[in-house]
Amino acid sequence: MPAEEPLFRVVRGVPTADELAALVGAVLVRSRPATAAAPATVSAWARSGRPARHDTWRASGLPR
Repeated sequence: MPAEEPLFRVVRGVPTADELAALVGAVLVRSRPATAAAPATVSAWARSGRPARHDTWRASGLPR
């Protein structure tokens, strides 16, 4: 079985094991597909305290 080509090759300098681990970690994080964060669920109770439109606070102070 032939040896596989390495994913990384140091061409200059002598990195420590910690530096190589940091590089591999950074590449792994960047190579993962971005996942959309789940939208925060807001309870009906919390939603009831929020104005429905951006100008409702102004209308609430006007005489009816």
